[in-house]
Amino acid sequence: MLSSRRVRPRRTPSPVIRITHWIGALSMLAMIGSGWQIYNASPILPFEFPAWATLGGWLGGGIAWHFAAMWVLMAAGVVYMGYGVLSGHFRRDLRPVGPRAIGRDMAQALRFRLSHAAGHYNAVQRLLYTGVLIVALLTVASGLSIWKPVQLGWLTWLFGGYDIARRIHFAMMTLIVAFLVIHIALALLVPSTLFGMVFGRRPSAAPEASIQEGAAR
Repeated sequence: MLSSRRVRPRRTPSPVIRITHWIGALSMLAMIGSGWQIYNASPILPFEFPAWATLGGWLGGGIAWHFAAMWVLMAAGVVYMGYGVLSGHFRRDLRPVGPRAIGRDMAQALRFRLSHAAGHYNAVQRLLYTGVLIVALLTVASGLSIWKPVQLGWLTWLFGGYDIARRIHFAMMTLIVAFLVIHIALALLVPSTLFGMVFGRRPSAAPEASIQEGAAR
């Protein structure tokens, strides 16, 4: 039965957001794999990453991949940040809401009952996306501080020294990996969001999606 309500056009991610999203995603994956290769040369914890999960083949290769991907990620990040500010994307879509809304949406998400309207960011998404942007900035800053501890000595000092900066860099990378796991899981539960990010439009016949519906499949 067709609804008599007027159907609003569903917003989809702009081309700038989609392009910088996928460039950033690929760059981040390259940085994680090459970062694990660099880590294995001098672990700070009692374990190493398996060779199949690393990128570069050896320390020098890992460093080369890491910095190449870093510049690509920074370029995409500058474009995304500039667009986000000038277009109002940050203010309109990602501005964090109050703790009550976050708690409500988080509880619904944990029960797989959090609805998702296309083009609308709920409180959990706003929290995650804003948080990962802050983590990404800290990752880049801590990475620069351990890359150039002499030239950027003031930055290394702000992080508490080279050894602490390296641990912070590793911790930020771990948070990004955790975000990617959650982000991919949510995209699989609500595939219409992935469709929009890939093709720039929503599935024409797709109803309003929800995590609950996705989990029931």
